[in-house]
Amino acid sequence: MGTGKLNGRVVIVTGAARGQGEQEARLFAAEGAKVVVADVLDAQGEALAKEIREELGEGAAEYVHLDVGREADWQAAVAAAKDAFGKIDGLVNNAGILRFNELVHTPLEEFQQVIQVNQVGCFLGIRTVAPEIEAAGGGTIVNTASYTALTGMAYVGAYAATKHAILGLTRVAALELAAKNIRVNAVCPGAVDTPMTDPAQLDPAADPEAAKEAVAELYKKLVPMGRIGTPREIAALALFLTGDDSAYITGQPFVIDGGWLAGVSVI
Repeated sequence: MGTGKLNGRVVIVTGAARGQGEQEARLFAAEGAKVVVADVLDAQGEALAKEIREELGEGAAEYVHLDVGREADWQAAVAAAKDAFGKIDGLVNNAGILRFNELVHTPLEEFQQVIQVNQVGCFLGIRTVAPEIEAAGGGTIVNTASYTALTGMAYVGAYAATKHAILGLTRVAALELAAKNIRVNAVCPGAVDTPMTDPAQLDPAADPEAAKEAVAELYKKLVPMGRIGTPREIAALALFLTGDDSAYITGQPFVIDGGWLAGVSVI
């Protein structure tokens, strides 16, 4: 199974049916992990787990339904994972949602919805899975934050607030869990080409291809490397933080943004 950087590991990946989570699930499985594909998108998640099994063997992946904002769902997902694979020693808290709105026009319900998925979901993942990782002898937790966890960005106030909070959770968890042989780090992606960042969210009436071309041109100007990131590139960073190559790293945010935060871009 590839170079086997995760041989013997059992890792839950949330939001794994598509986007970054899908690429993390595929890459982790290719590197020898048994992957628990967790999502609310049941058809896509089931199909991905089946595809991974067909490619890498029957024990390579299982799908579990998981709404990360629901405590009972986490408990059920952990039980299903242990039933399938006997232990859990890795978690990637990848699930998240994005809403565009000015702060003063953001309904409380929308703000709380983003908090429930992004922030509460991350908290529940750490709280529910960390004891299992400890029982397995140690392991890793990788939280998906954002470059907006380190700066501000207009029209994504609720999202940015939750991503700042995830960095706080990451640092506290790293301090509290280090003695239990659990490392906790955060990936902070910039703009990444995923369904969540589809420009059609801003204007559903716009031509999809024209919108994508316009966004690509924008990132050529904003990002020093001149392009949007790919989910596979984020997955590779999550793999590094989950494997032994990062054995002395914990409590850290890792920005992966093509150089965006290195300076101020002028359009």
